Amino acid sequence: MKNVYFIFILLPLLLQGQNIVIEEIDLKNGQISIPGTLSYPKTKQKVPLLIFVHGSGNVDRNGNQGGLAKANYIAQLSDSLTKNGIALYRYDKRTSNTNNFKFLKNISLTDFVDDVSKVIAHFKNDNRFKSIHLIGHSQGSLVAMLAADDNIKSYISLAGPSNTIDSVISKQLTEQNEGLGKIAKEHFAELAKTDTILSVNPMLLSIFAPQNQKFFKSWMSISPTSEIKKINKPILIIQGEKDLQINTADANNLLNAITENSSVLEHNAELILIDNMNHVLKEIEKQEENLKSYTSPNFPLSSELVNAITTFILRNE
Repeated sequence: MKNVYFIFILLPLLLQGQNIVIEEIDLKNGQISIPGTLSYPKTKQKVPLLIFVHGSGNVDRNGNQGGLAKANYIAQLSDSLTKNGIALYRYDKRTSNTNNFKFLKNISLTDFVDDVSKVIAHFKNDNRFKSIHLIGHSQGSLVAMLAADDNIKSYISLAGPSNTIDSVISKQLTEQNEGLGKIAKEHFAELAKTDTILSVNPMLLSIFAPQNQKFFKSWMSISPTSEIKKINKPILIIQGEKDLQINTADANNLLNAITENSSVLEHNAELILIDNMNHVLKEIEKQEENLKSYTSPNFPLSSELVNAITTFILRNE
């Protein structure tokens, strides 16, 4: 199967003028609080439900990270999709909630997967929704892959990396400083072999701090290109071409991994590249706007992203 690129005409607001229902839901995974917000159009018809799985960092349900990022992109996406007849559930990542901090000592990537599974279980018998779909952003692309089960109708990878996290971080550091990139590779190799790094380079302590090492050990052992092959559902891969963190090669690698697997060939596997979209899903024209959009909610969400998701979900509901 060849890579497929689509150009979408802006869809009308299908439910313009109708009321939107917003519910606050207090979910828990054991002692962990993962509260969230459900938004859906007030209609007598059942609508599809999309569950958003966030990327790395302490991301809340709106797409913000305290003083580090205030792009509000998840809340913006929810508003846009709800107007198009798609319900969206977004929740606070366990690492963004101060009530959880005392329970995060030995956190692993699979803990994030368990949280998604709790969300799916909560909605799987909810008669307001005709189907459940997963969308995973950045790190969440892999988390959503791992959480996708028989209750899921389709899966969307949004700005998802294709390589293991040790390769991703080592590459990013090498591009900034070749020496640090080499040290990072050595640290990851030691971590893989011995479960710990005895002497962390001070310049890399923010990455390889002792409290982070178990988490990276669990994360680096899982390959996105291996996991995406296991999803026997319709798949959409979306990548912005102004993304500073993930690039179009990653999107192509994910698609190629799917199409090489004959058990998935019978399902739709699509790739959409969006010219002016960056990592926080904002529509920008100049590169100098890129980082500014991370700290301001005023930049518009990519309209092509909204159209792509809407078309895919409604076709596979």
